Amino acid sequence: MGRQRKKTENSGTLHTIKSCAAAVAVAFLLYIFTFYIDGEMGVILAAFILTAPVVSLIMAVYARKRIKIDMSCDGYVRRGSRLEVTITVSKTGFIPLAVVELHPDATEVFSPWDKTYRISLADKDRSTFTCSLDARIGGNGEVSVPEAYSCGFLGFVRLRLRLPGQLPEPKSVGVIPEVPEIKSSSQLFRSIAEVVMTSDDEEDNDTAALFSANTTPGYEHREYVPGDPLKRVNWKLSTKKNKLMVRLDEAAASVQPLIVLDLYRREGAEPEIAAKNEELLLCSVFGLAELLIRNGIAFGFVYRDGSGETVSETIDNPDVPPQLLLRVLAAKVREGRRIDPEAIPDNTCACVIASTSFAGDFAMITDRLEDTDNAALIGYAPECPNSTSLPLWYLDGDNSFKQV
Repeated sequence: MGRQRKKTENSGTLHTIKSCAAAVAVAFLLYIFTFYIDGEMGVILAAFILTAPVVSLIMAVYARKRIKIDMSCDGYVRRGSRLEVTITVSKTGFIPLAVVELHPDATEVFSPWDKTYRISLADKDRSTFTCSLDARIGGNGEVSVPEAYSCGFLGFVRLRLRLPGQLPEPKSVGVIPEVPEIKSSSQLFRSIAEVVMTSDDEEDNDTAALFSANTTPGYEHREYVPGDPLKRVNWKLSTKKNKLMVRLDEAAASVQPLIVLDLYRREGAEPEIAAKNEELLLCSVFGLAELLIRNGIAFGFVYRDGSGETVSETIDNPDVPPQLLLRVLAAKVREGRRIDPEAIPDNTCACVIASTSFAGDFAMITDRLEDTDNAALIGYAPECPNSTSLPLWYLDGDNSFKQV
């Protein structure tokens, strides 16, 4: 909200200068008219000019407690499109009000919302208007009306609305980025798939050892039918039979890779630059997620949801990643806050951690992993800070992961 504070300070200073200049100009003209043109009419004008500000102030004070502002908009919008925001200003009571001045604001994922709106409720109980904002950067954004004023009809006074419920609550809006289709030839994906196949094979061998000579070793299987969870697919057996085979009991979570999304923003970071880096990271992570699902690999996903809690889910359906992206976009990125490492399972075959910074307190995430041999990092660019010994990958312009 630094942009809004600076805008408000400049607006307040400019308003004061204009008011003083207008008062001086009116006083000068009144002096000239009274003493050099028409003294009697000048006295009448002086009385009016002295009375009008008082009436204007009374109307502004009266209206200050009788104004309510509402705002509505969609919860999600695609990057590159426009967000339509509808604002309604209403009053209580039958006495006409003068002017209501609104100062809306939008966060860095949208185009600057610097316009000031002045609404008159002299002849109606409410006024509704719609304005548009460009969605420029993928991520979580917010639109709000943090400041509004009751103004007299002369415009000399502005009384800020301060009562609870007069101003609308800020609206969280997710700007949906365009997720790229990552090439399956990417070395990062191939290494994850190889670890999954190896872990799947080891699980089959461990299970076979539990059966005696009079029993059938391994899991019971049948051919895959649409609707079966992908996490039950036995990939090694499917390769041998050249058709998808699923286990009749649950596959262990240890054969699923894990993606950890840590949307971290350092304190004092420039908001627009940070938002662009976070968008790159979102595109990389969800591009990888869709690639895994397209190739039949179920995986775990750890992220922070809209309530601010760190949650862990299993993704085993092609319809889930787009829904998961919306849940991620519902969470506001707060400075200096990482995900809760306690939500990270410790029994995964491979782990990919995506973050905008792998320095500082990032070690509390990697310390959660029992085995880092099959762990990797995804950053937004090659210059992403990395103080760990883990390999760092990034998505290049050809939609392929490259290792730094």
